[in-house]
Amino acid sequence: MSQQIKLENDLKKLLQSIKPTLHSGDYVFCTVKNTKQIDTNNAIFLFKEEEGITVVLEKEIADRQELVYNFIAGWITLNVYSSLEAVGLTAAFSKALAKENVSCNVVAAYYHDHIFVDRKDAEKAMTILTRLSSDHNVF
Repeated sequence: MSQQIKLENDLKKLLQSIKPTLHSGDYVFCTVKNTKQIDTNNAIFLFKEEEGITVVLEKEIADRQELVYNFIAGWITLNVYSSLEAVGLTAAFSKALAKENVSCNVVAAYYHDHIFVDRKDAEKAMTILTRLSSDHNVF
């Protein structure tokens, strides 16, 4: 039997424990009409919308498959086990990034939040998120 991971709801604890990690590489958002066009094993995530299926892939994979994209991102994972019911985490880090003129695209997965920022802003975003985690005056 696997151990149950406790998912955190408390915003203060979440912010103090976000531990951002920047993944190596470049990532792109593409859209396809169906998943037959791609190897879903290569997808970072998929999301079905009315207009098509959004897929995030490593840029080199998208290039090999000649997929269209217009945004090259850095991918940051917050290494805290955040509950999907937690209130305020996305608002707190997106506000901190916005104050520094860094746009973010957020994916809340089961265990962690994932932030995609413009590649040129990835290191700046890491600095902002690390500072947010150590700032005890966020409330």
